[in-house]
Amino acid sequence: MGSLLKSFVAAVGFLTIVPVPGLQHTDEQALSRSRWFFPIVGLGIGGAIAAVDLGVTMAMGAFVFSSAVAVLLMIGVSKALHMDGLADTWDGFFSSRPREQILEIMRDSRVGVMGAIAVSGLMLLKVCALISLPLAVRWQTILLMPLCGRCALLFQLGVLPYARSDGGLATAFLKHRTPVLLVYALGFSVAIGWWVLSYAGVLATAGVFAATLLFSRYCYRKIGGLTGDTLGAACEIGELVPAVALIFYDYQWGPL
Repeated sequence: MGSLLKSFVAAVGFLTIVPVPGLQHTDEQALSRSRWFFPIVGLGIGGAIAAVDLGVTMAMGAFVFSSAVAVLLMIGVSKALHMDGLADTWDGFFSSRPREQILEIMRDSRVGVMGAIAVSGLMLLKVCALISLPLAVRWQTILLMPLCGRCALLFQLGVLPYARSDGGLATAFLKHRTPVLLVYALGFSVAIGWWVLSYAGVLATAGVFAATLLFSRYCYRKIGGLTGDTLGAACEIGELVPAVALIFYDYQWGPL
């Protein structure tokens, strides 16, 4: 298998529930190079969920129901890996503990009150945002949400060091980092945003970059860098931002 194909397969296996034989034996180099395919995989996820949403909406005509289905698919496509990271991050960050204890709390597999609030709150916000959007931009927004979430992973990887001294899941993605990766993720997301929604799409995707930088700054202040959990949290926040940004655009400058 060629190195590019191997890296693409590693990205699919890491980011989705698509069964990839031998993923556990993927070498570290292929896993590191798979970062370049994160935006492409995110675009594929968004396209698939947008198609399902269109089918559910046409069959049932219930936007509340189809919005909930779309959000559940966004979570399920990665086996809730990123949502788990969000819960662990919130449990640690809002524990009012020093850095080392925060990192220990984040490693605890149990979900605390703050984690449960973060998960339920983010799901509610995503569903409400999709319901609030004009129908004319619904599929475009659903397309952008998973794409922007996966680009947010690269944004945070591009600006933060690893917070733990003993390694972890995210260490493979930090090897051989280059600013080109961050520029590539930003350029890819902005280009897709322009393609589907013109200036509004650029605002939505640029908003993800800004939100991820703000969240990354907060992570640095709390624990001195990133972990696999903060990457998951960045992905989930990155999925929400495009919908919120487009609601803002429609209210201030609409119609979309």
